[in-house]
Amino acid sequence: MSSKRIAGPEIERLIQLLAKVPGLGPRSARRAALHMIKKREQLLEPLAGAMAEAAAKVTICSTCGNVDTADPCSVCTDPRREDATIIVVEDVADLWALERAAEMNVRYHVLGGTLSPLDGVGPDDLNISGLIDRVASGAVRELILAVNATVEGQATAHYITAQLEDTDVKITRLAHGVPVGGELDYLDEGTLSAALRARTNF
Repeated sequence: MSSKRIAGPEIERLIQLLAKVPGLGPRSARRAALHMIKKREQLLEPLAGAMAEAAAKVTICSTCGNVDTADPCSVCTDPRREDATIIVVEDVADLWALERAAEMNVRYHVLGGTLSPLDGVGPDDLNISGLIDRVASGAVRELILAVNATVEGQATAHYITAQLEDTDVKITRLAHGVPVGGELDYLDEGTLSAALRARTNF
């Protein structure tokens, strides 16, 4: 038995598109669509305009892989940032997360994913050659590999390290271990093992 249509095709399309956004399922998409329709002038129309403008202007930075409305992006053209340190991340979302932490004023490099032979993702499918070219420029002194602590992430980190073994660049990675506010009883064995190996003086 087919489900009944409760709205016009334009609204149904809006719901279907919203349902494709990460974190929004069909039910949440319906609620979001209804909320935007109720707030048409204050929300729906400005949002539609902003999305159209973003679709027309957003581009990928040819230097680091960040998304912005300019190429090079605002991070790459910021003169206050250190050129000597590059944080390597898998995705733009990781770059944004590190920027929110506001811990270091450095440059970034977005790989666009991780090596995954099972999924057919090899070195040529990632932005690794761009990273090697940036290191070859001579300005870089340290690479911080801020990839996820997954099998694919670690394989990617090892591959990058191997590609740069003949350079003088210092390669470091993010510490793994107990998160701030975390309780030991709730942590998995891998996290606890990493925390013990990365222990520091008190």
